[in-house]
Amino acid sequence: MTSTAGQAVQAGVDGCKAGWIAVLEEDGALRSRVFKRFADVVDYLPPTSVIAVDMPIGLPDRVGHGGRGPEGLIRPLLGQRQSSVFSIPSRSAVYAEPGPFANASEFRDAHSRASAVAWLTSDPPRAISIQAFGLFPKIREIDALMIERQELRERVIESHPELAFWRLNGERAMALPKKIKGTVNPNGMEERKALLAAHGLPRDLLELPPPKGAGADDLLDAAAMYLIAARHARGATTCFPNPPLRDPLGIPIAIWA
Repeated sequence: MTSTAGQAVQAGVDGCKAGWIAVLEEDGALRSRVFKRFADVVDYLPPTSVIAVDMPIGLPDRVGHGGRGPEGLIRPLLGQRQSSVFSIPSRSAVYAEPGPFANASEFRDAHSRASAVAWLTSDPPRAISIQAFGLFPKIREIDALMIERQELRERVIESHPELAFWRLNGERAMALPKKIKGTVNPNGMEERKALLAAHGLPRDLLELPPPKGAGADDLLDAAAMYLIAARHARGATTCFPNPPLRDPLGIPIAIWA
C-alpha cells in the first residue's frame, strides 16, 4: 500500500503484455505502474478507490446480437472507431479453453473449440473473433475476483478507451485511429495526448516511455480510464445500458464513461 492509504484514490487500468498497466494517484502525483495481476492493482490501492478498467466485466449465460448488450449500444457512438469494441460471448465460452497453450497451433485449435461453445450459447449463433479470444485470460481473472470479492462490484467499473475519449471529446468520436494495421499511428496518439492534457493530465506522464511490459497505446488507454474513474467518483459518469444489466451471478454488465 502506498502513502495514499485511507484516501479515496482513483485508478485507470488497461491490460498489457506484462499484465496490467495502471495510471494512479501516488504520493500526490499521477504515475503509471505495471502489475502482474489485477488483484495486485486492487490490493495496492485504498479500499475506497474507484477503478475503471478496459476489460469486460459480467458474463451472461447467453448473448444476443452484437455481444452482451453494452457493446451494441456504444458502437454507433464511435463512428470509425467502433471496430475496437469486441463482442464478448457467454461465460461458458470464456471458460471453455483456459490454456495455457504451447504454441500458435494450440491457440488456434482452442479458439475453434471455444467458438463452438459460443455458437451454441448465442442468438443468432456467433463465433469468437481471434482478438476477443486473446482477452479471455484477463476476463477470467477479473471475473474470478468479482465472484470472490463482491464488495468490488460497485467500485470496479468497466469502461472502454474509445468511449472514454468520445466522452472527453464532447461526445464526438476521435478522428484518427491509435493504430493502423497493428502499428502505432503517431497522429492518432497525439490527438489523444492533446485531449488528455486538456483534461488536466500532465504532459510528461503522457510523453514518458511506458513502464516495461506495456505499450505507449496501453499507457494512453489507462490514462483515459483514470479520467473515467475520477468522473465516476464524483458521480459524473453515464452507463450503457442504464441501469446496468446483471449476469446470473449478480455482477453488473455495463460500460461507463
